Amino acid sequence: MSERSGLVDRHIAFLEALRGAGLSVSLAEDLDAVAALTALDWTERGQIREGYAATVVKRQAQRPIFEALFDLYFPRLVGDGASSLAPDGEQASETGADGAPAERVRDNAEALATFREQLAEALAADDQAALEQLAAEMVARFGAMPGRGPGLSSWSAYAALQRVAPSELTDRIVAALMGEGVTEEEAARGAGRRIGAFSARVEADARRRIAEEKGADHIAKVALRPSIDRIDFLAARRSDLEEMRREIYPLARRLATRLTKEHHARRRGPLDFRRTVRASMSTGGVPLVTHQRPKRPHRNELVVMCDVSGSVANFAQFTLLLVFALRDQFQKVRAFTFVDEVHEVTDAFRPGADVVDVMADLAASARHAALWGRTNYGRALTRFAELHPDAIGPKSSLLILGDARSNYSDLHQNVLAELAGTARHAWWLNPEHRRHWGTGDSAATTYGAIVPMVECRNLTQLAEFVHDLAG
Repeated sequence: MSERSGLVDRHIAFLEALRGAGLSVSLAEDLDAVAALTALDWTERGQIREGYAATVVKRQAQRPIFEALFDLYFPRLVGDGASSLAPDGEQASETGADGAPAERVRDNAEALATFREQLAEALAADDQAALEQLAAEMVARFGAMPGRGPGLSSWSAYAALQRVAPSELTDRIVAALMGEGVTEEEAARGAGRRIGAFSARVEADARRRIAEEKGADHIAKVALRPSIDRIDFLAARRSDLEEMRREIYPLARRLATRLTKEHHARRRGPLDFRRTVRASMSTGGVPLVTHQRPKRPHRNELVVMCDVSGSVANFAQFTLLLVFALRDQFQKVRAFTFVDEVHEVTDAFRPGADVVDVMADLAASARHAALWGRTNYGRALTRFAELHPDAIGPKSSLLILGDARSNYSDLHQNVLAELAGTARHAWWLNPEHRRHWGTGDSAATTYGAIVPMVECRNLTQLAEFVHDLAG
């Protein structure tokens, strides 16, 4: 009974951790997962993982965070587990001079050299089973940090990776791959992927061990990065940015499908009384069928102004990519970038343009948009009004993207008020957390009193705003 209760508690805690990481797991999906798991063999961990994934994971972008949390709540091993075994499955103990088993030396020059040799062979052969064992052994032998102060973990993936330095094995892996007939460039990429995947296994094993000390719930909250659609634009790493770019167009397709369905649902206009009465003549005056007047189609004309200075440029680029991926939802789109000077980039988003070319054009536009090299919102707004007086009209919606940090320059609020007054609608998306607005050189509070300012820190918030904008 207690074993079943413990399993239920683990299931509930796992789903709560998924929700906390941004996966919207409904009660129906919770019940679907339970139903699927009752039909699976709990001795087959892989089946359990896939059963959970099939019922609670909706998008591929959520799969990495799901895998990390599954490994925390349903670990492959406990304690040293298989890390006490050599890659071939034999006991990891060594034999002393008298033939009796001797405890393996955890860390010295000879032990390190032996371990790196085994790792190089496993990486070159891409032996997944051996790599799983070696990752656990590596943390146990080279990542142990006993005797640390209260609240500090006894395990460190960073220490293990620094000690073993698997990246220094690249040349051996490249040579092995080239021996299989691949080119040097392909071999280098393959070696990088294998070393990266192994490093991720080491980090996962360290998290598993720390979770045994402090609890899986603690690690789920503090040690795992959120799913890619919930990572803050301003805190994203280079690898995150690449994954975000890959996610933009699938996100746009989902949004476009959703918007199309909603437009169709709303396409029927008000009741056409005359046609309805006329049609009722054939049924003795009973209006069995009603007729609506056709609804006049309406789509926004959109003008986007983007601050492309510093790290805010990433936020502007993703917003522009998403808006232009959905350009069919708008009657017309024009885009401008600025730092302290304004530069139009509408032509960069020509139909069929490659995303790499678009990103290169946007990077070049940042240079055109920087006259003095310091963000100056007041000057940018003034220059926009001077150079593009025809850009905004009564049918236009104005969208400004930026953190509103203007280096204590003149804000020219009157220019923004005039632009917003001319436009049909105006919004400002700010990638900073709301608690930072109005601090330091932030003019978010001042500008927010003129144009509604919306916090937009990740792809999820961006998608919801664009949906409302295009709807």
